Amino acid sequence: MSFEFINTHLDERKAQQLLRKRYVVQSATARTITVDDKTYLNFASNDYLGFGDSPVELTSAPLLGSHSSALVTGYQQPQQALEQALCSALGYEAGMLFNSGFSANSSVIKALFQDKATAQHSAIFQDKLNHASLIDGALHANAALIRFNHNDINHLRSRLEKSKARNKLIVSEGVFSMDGDTAPIKALLTLAKQHNAWLMIDDAHGFGVLGKSGLGSCEALIAADTLPDILVITFGKAVASSGACVLGSQHFIDYMLQFNRDYTYSTAMSPFIASHTLARIKSIRDANDRRAKLNANIALFKSRAKEQHIALMDSNTAIQPIVLGCAEQTLKASEQLKQQGIWLTAIRPPTVLHNTSRLRITLSAAHTHDDIKQLVGSLQKVIS
Repeated sequence: MSFEFINTHLDERKAQQLLRKRYVVQSATARTITVDDKTYLNFASNDYLGFGDSPVELTSAPLLGSHSSALVTGYQQPQQALEQALCSALGYEAGMLFNSGFSANSSVIKALFQDKATAQHSAIFQDKLNHASLIDGALHANAALIRFNHNDINHLRSRLEKSKARNKLIVSEGVFSMDGDTAPIKALLTLAKQHNAWLMIDDAHGFGVLGKSGLGSCEALIAADTLPDILVITFGKAVASSGACVLGSQHFIDYMLQFNRDYTYSTAMSPFIASHTLARIKSIRDANDRRAKLNANIALFKSRAKEQHIALMDSNTAIQPIVLGCAEQTLKASEQLKQQGIWLTAIRPPTVLHNTSRLRITLSAAHTHDDIKQLVGSLQKVIS
């Protein structure tokens, strides 16, 4: 029978405890979430600073829709203002907005190596734990894809030394979304320079949270003018908005305008969202109190977890995974936590590697000390 494989594959996923499903969320903040008329403490949100609970005040109300592609009539003043603000803050010549971080990451890599003749002499070097959007972009590009061990500078150096590619692109995340650790960006920049390579950083989980003024993983590099060649900022995490911006040189952005199919054939970002996002970013730069509260919550969680002998990964960010290994055990633990009023996600393959299923805990400045104590107490009961 035609398309019988659909049922077969669904049955396989179910048997492996890997079947995914959606929940209808009735309401949600950075601290709580309500599903099926029950309210839980929310430890699964990426709203790290709790800005999603705060209204944005605008002096005017831009249109909701941009009506067309940015290359037709969709590129309006609010989008330009957001791009220029990010360029000015982060030290780049030009930027371009996308409706999602996934689209930004994957399409940039595909477009950069769209020419087959050029791609024959090109290679993409990706950290093995990079986000799916980055990997998918490389898989659909015409250049060779070379993976290096997670945050392993020596392994990357060996890969670069063996490569005969003329055009080399190193790709990493600023903060890794499933492990919560950070990339050695300075070492990556040094290595890129030594091998005449470009460096691309996806700072989805660093922007807004890291740096003295929340400019992310690369803030400390701005003054020295030693930034990655390509920086991707997304707005769906600490900014509590949606969409993304790709930053680079003017020539690079001009090239993207010619060859990036996602950008060319998508309706431009809503002017309404662009205006809200810019206003939120201005607030984030002054949100030192929220960043301090988040860091205090991270320290409290790690300390309490250590007291209860709960094994954590090597992360100092808001992402605090607990690896249980078995998908079935992880799913069961997630359900047991819901019974205790804790909502967090069971992350299973293929999102993470086989036998590394985990409870992905995300902390927010909106959480109270009592919330975190309740979380650790519930975890101790479930996974001990």
